[in-house]
Amino acid sequence: MRPGSLYGLCTYRCALIGVGRGGGYWVDTLGLGILIRTLDFLFAFFGLLLGFPVFLVLYIIGLFDTGAPIFRQERVGRFRKPFTLVKFRTMSVDTASVASHLASSSSITKLGRFLRRTKLDELPQLWNVLKGEMSLVGPRPCLFNQEELIAERERLGVFKARPGVTGLAQVQGIDMSTPQLLAQTDAKMLASLSISNYFKYMILTISGKGLGDRIPSGD
Repeated sequence: MRPGSLYGLCTYRCALIGVGRGGGYWVDTLGLGILIRTLDFLFAFFGLLLGFPVFLVLYIIGLFDTGAPIFRQERVGRFRKPFTLVKFRTMSVDTASVASHLASSSSITKLGRFLRRTKLDELPQLWNVLKGEMSLVGPRPCLFNQEELIAERERLGVFKARPGVTGLAQVQGIDMSTPQLLAQTDAKMLASLSISNYFKYMILTISGKGLGDRIPSGD
């Protein structure tokens, strides 16, 4: 381990729990990793079950908004394996497949602005969490064409963890427009991940902390 480096710290912690053999989180014990995955599953299962009426209402409204309320996009998953992320559509159907900070604000629909402001657009990702493709807490999954961010995350070992719905970068308002800072923040979060931080990031997100990916104000 290289003393004083985030990469060395993260690699050391990964080795302690044997990432890839059931845990998948940069924590000090395999038991804690399993506990977090169990919490992910339970929160996602009951979230989908209890939130079904909300999902249904938003889906129906979305039909009138864009005609295709569910947005599916291939993202970079754990170990850089592709997976299909699902969320409520917030931009017009013909919007180019680029990172949010590169999209035009004119592409966002009226319903989309509401969904982004309330973070309700992220709710369908509970399905990704239930399937084990994502965690509730982890690095936000990027696109395969975001090469600079992928390179930085690869260098810091971030892809050894599952991508997440929220995390330290999100609550601090750091988005994919600053790839190096984002990757460093992801590594810092994963190196210190604990049950208390797991709940802390979720509570801060639910309470409205952080703005998510920024959208340019101009066309």
